[in-house]
Amino acid sequence: MTAPALRPALPADAPRLAEIFREAVLELALDDYDDDQRDAWASAADDVGAFAQRLSQMLTIVATQDGAPMAFASLEDGDMIAMLYVHPDVAGQGYAKALADALERLAFARGKTRITTDASDVSRGFFEHRGYVATQRNSVFRAGEWLANTTMVKDLTSQGKPLQ
Repeated sequence: MTAPALRPALPADAPRLAEIFREAVLELALDDYDDDQRDAWASAADDVGAFAQRLSQMLTIVATQDGAPMAFASLEDGDMIAMLYVHPDVAGQGYAKALADALERLAFARGKTRITTDASDVSRGFFEHRGYVATQRNSVFRAGEWLANTTMVKDLTSQGKPLQ
C-alpha cells in the first residue's frame, strides 16, 4: 500500500471526521472499554458544530484515500497529540503512523523537544511502539462514565534529529 495523502483539515470535513471518530471509538475500542464507556466517549461527536469547533482550535491534519478522509489527528499547544482516529475500514494500514509521523515532525520543526499524548487503552501499544513512555494513569469523566487513559511522552531529539 502507498502512504496515505495528508492535508490540513477543512471546515467542510467536520461531519466526516465526526463519523470517523464515532466509528473508531465504537468499533476499535470493543476490547478495552465497555458499551457504556464507548457510547459516552463517542458522544463527543454528537454535536458536529461543537466537534468542528474543537478541531479548529488545534492543528488538525487528515489522511485520505482517493481524496476521502479516512483518518485524522490533531496537535494541541504544539506538543500534544490530542486526537488520532482511524476509520475501522483502514485500521492497521499505516494511516495512524503517517499522521503521528507528521505531527511529531511538525512539533520538532516548531522547536519542541518532546511530545505528549493521553493514550487510550486502545492506542497505548501503538504509542509505546513509537517510543512513547508512560508517565501516569488517568481517569477521565465523559458523559456520565469514567474512562481510563495513560499520559505518555516521547523525546523528539537524538543529536538534533527527530526520532522515528
